[in-house]
Amino acid sequence: MRALAADPGVGPIASARDLVKTYGKGEAVVRALDGVSVDLEAGELTAIMGPSGSGKSTLMHCMAGLDSPTAGSVVVAGEEVSSMSERRLTRLRRDRLGFVFQAFNLIPTLTAEENITLPLDIARRRLDRDWFDTVVDAVGLRDRLDHRPGELSGGQQQRVACARALISRPAVVFADEPTGNLDSRSSAEVLGFLRGSVDELGQAIVMVTHDPTAASYAHRVLFLADGRLVGELEDPTSESVLDALRELSPAHAQPARPGRHADDVVQGAVAR
Repeated sequence: MRALAADPGVGPIASARDLVKTYGKGEAVVRALDGVSVDLEAGELTAIMGPSGSGKSTLMHCMAGLDSPTAGSVVVAGEEVSSMSERRLTRLRRDRLGFVFQAFNLIPTLTAEENITLPLDIARRRLDRDWFDTVVDAVGLRDRLDHRPGELSGGQQQRVACARALISRPAVVFADEPTGNLDSRSSAEVLGFLRGSVDELGQAIVMVTHDPTAASYAHRVLFLADGRLVGELEDPTSESVLDALRELSPAHAQPARPGRHADDVVQGAVAR
């Protein structure tokens, strides 16, 4: 299993070592992460999958500095995230990380262009117009820059959010269920852009998803269960992702039904 860097001589852009996250105390303690170690490399799209409560969102939040681990370490772009002050974390999230969430989180009174450049405006950083043009053309929104979110489709709004995540040239983009609110066509547009930003722009992206089709756009898929890394799949297809889930827990796996959410398929499937 290649959870750690394939080439030890080339440092990962982000890594976690022996990551533990607990909630509560005493008999009520919940171990959301139980000693997870993983590397994220530039030019790679990594999907994280697992049933509800498996720890996938907790892992992403700890690596993105949105939550603090109970034990273990997180390093992003050579900086020790897990020991940073809140002030330094804020600067890191602003300058070195990008975020795409299920909710588009666009400012409704701003145009698409203003939403894209918002991180730079907040940081008072100068806009690199050439990079802006590269990102805008990559998401295919050149003719929608003057439109406000209410005038855009869901897929277009999420592509604006993706462009916003890339505009500051982050070390890593963290995407949490980025196609959860989209139809299949819009999902394909967004996922195609995310994969393209990795293949063509060298971006590193880690994506939490329940959807085997979304996971098939990744270079590799990590499977979590009960807070532990229990499997990995490289060069996935939607079929191979479902097969891997079934192999991890054949007693619980069920065939997918048309229209059934992937979470229903894998609920409890990746059991320890």
